[in-house]
Amino acid sequence: MKTTHMNRRTVLASATATAAATMLPSAAFAKELLRMSTLGPGTSPNLVMTTFANIINSELSDFEIQVNATGAATRHVLEVAMGKTSFCMSSPVIQTLLEGQRAMYAKMDQAPELAKKLRAVLNFPMGVYHIAVYESSGIKSLNDIKGKRVFLGPPGGAAYATMNRLFAALTGLEEGKDYEAVKLGWDAAAAAFQDGNLDVYCNPTNAPSPVLTQIAVTNPIRFLGIPDDQLESEAVQGLANRPGFGLDTIPVGVYGDNQVNETAVTTLGVTVGIVTHEDADEDMIYNMTKTFFAGVDEMRETAPWLGSVTPENAVKDINMLLHPGALRALEELGVSIPDVARS
Repeated sequence: MKTTHMNRRTVLASATATAAATMLPSAAFAKELLRMSTLGPGTSPNLVMTTFANIINSELSDFEIQVNATGAATRHVLEVAMGKTSFCMSSPVIQTLLEGQRAMYAKMDQAPELAKKLRAVLNFPMGVYHIAVYESSGIKSLNDIKGKRVFLGPPGGAAYATMNRLFAALTGLEEGKDYEAVKLGWDAAAAAFQDGNLDVYCNPTNAPSPVLTQIAVTNPIRFLGIPDDQLESEAVQGLANRPGFGLDTIPVGVYGDNQVNETAVTTLGVTVGIVTHEDADEDMIYNMTKTFFAGVDEMRETAPWLGSVTPENAVKDINMLLHPGALRALEELGVSIPDVARS
């Protein structure tokens, strides 16, 4: 980051420049406003992408990124592909579904063509799927969610679909029939769980999650996971082997003494990324990518959760073309680029 050292001479020079600037047209100082869509507060994408926006806004004077933290990624990618938004969070599995006109895109004939308009800026680990309950709820396993109020993720989103499938695979329970899938956004769901209005709260995020850490300060919490005897089942492997997914764990004690799990909890892990439109300016994306990773390097000591946000991880699980500006930046940072990401 830039560090400014002020003395009397620089103060006077700054004052002179400011006085002169008042005589220039305001348009001379207009920044290009860019919209970035991500998930709600408390999620890893929100933390990483808000950090991306803050670094760019601080270091590149020509741009201002405004973050929108509402809605689902499955909708956000359509807005970017249509040129309505500059950046959003996506994931390898969303790209696969869009390309193949599957799942939530099944009735969208233009889905494959829209997928071709998306370009990756960088990938990063989103974290692991937390399935959290209060210890006082008496819920010890996923089989106990029958009749409960459950947040799977925002309706129509990839997280909702993933948790819906996982719960059905592990328990045979169906949302809407055996339990209530509460339809909320990320931010509202976190507040509802904190207020005790949800029995089960699902959130794919790095551990420790700020939202769950806050809860665990005063409340014993338990994380539910995939039983060992079901790890090799066809259904679980089908979920874990999707693009960008895998099996991961929530360690014992990562949420402090109020985390009641006595062993690590096995769950799903996922990679996500920042995407833009194919027509985004090459020099802009190049400068943003280089600037972001330079800023992250300076922040690691005070923000440990950025430890996995690296140039090398920027191409992990990638299954779409990199934007030419990002490709150039990552190559200069010494990253080996997979063939699938090259145009």
